[in-house]
Amino acid sequence: MSTLLEILAAELERPRGLSSRVTNYIGRTYGVDREAVGLFLVDELPKLEDYELDLILSPVFTPKLADQAVFAAMLGRDSIPREEWPALIQRLVRRPTVARLIAEDGRAHSVPLREVTLERYVHRLRLDASIPESLFVLIDRTSPADRPLLCAIARSACWEKEAARDILVRYLSNSVDRSLFLLDDAVELLNLMESSKPADLNQLMALIPRRQDALREQIDTASAPKPFFSNRVQAMHGENDQRGRDDARIIAKQTEFDFLARLQQILTD
Repeated sequence: MSTLLEILAAELERPRGLSSRVTNYIGRTYGVDREAVGLFLVDELPKLEDYELDLILSPVFTPKLADQAVFAAMLGRDSIPREEWPALIQRLVRRPTVARLIAEDGRAHSVPLREVTLERYVHRLRLDASIPESLFVLIDRTSPADRPLLCAIARSACWEKEAARDILVRYLSNSVDRSLFLLDDAVELLNLMESSKPADLNQLMALIPRRQDALREQIDTASAPKPFFSNRVQAMHGENDQRGRDDARIIAKQTEFDFLARLQQILTD
C-alpha cells in the first residue's frame, strides 16, 4: 500500500496545465479575468464548496487511459478492493497532497487537494479490476513498452463478461501470432467496445461492415467537389477550391476505416 500511495501522490502532484475549458468556466462562473485565474486558484479555490471544486477540477483530475496505465503496470493481475480506498484517500488528504496547476500564463500554482478531488481520481482508476491469467499471458507476449497500456485496456469494464473478453483474447492471440499487433489498434478496439457495446464476437463482426459502409459514404460525400453557382465564381477559385473540405475529418474517418479492415482480418480465423 505504501508504494501505491507514493505513486498516487506523485501522479497527483505532477504539473497539470489548465485547459481553455477550465479557464473559461472559471471566468464565466466567477467573473475572473484570464490573467487573474492563478490568483483565484490560490486565494478563492479553498473557499469553495465541494461540488463547486469538483466542477472546476474534474476535467483536470479525471484519469485517462494513460493515467490508469501507470497503476495497471504496477498492479499487474492484482487488485485493490474498494473497501481499502477510503483509508487510501484519507492518507492522501493527511499528507497533504498538493497539486501544481499551470495557468495559461505558464505560472505554477500550489493547490492542496481536498477529499472530493482525491476521491474522484482514485475511484476512476479501476484499482479493483483484475486480469485473468489467460489474458495476462497474452499481454506478456507483447513488447514491454506496450504492456502498461495494454494492462489498463484489459482492466476496463467492457471486458467483464466472458463473451466480450473473448474478443480481446482472440485479438491479442491472432495479432501477436501474425505479427499484426499495434498498440493504437488495441486502444481503438477498446473505444469501439465502449461506444458500440457488442455483446460477443458475432455482434462485433456484424457491426464492422456496417460501420465501414457508413464511413465510406461519409468519406465520399466529404471528398466530392461541390458545384459552383456560376462559371465566374469557379474561375476565381481556379484549382484551389477548398470550399467545405475538412481534411482532418476525412483523414480521421479513413483511419477508422483502415483500422476496421485490420480488425476484421485479425479476428477472422
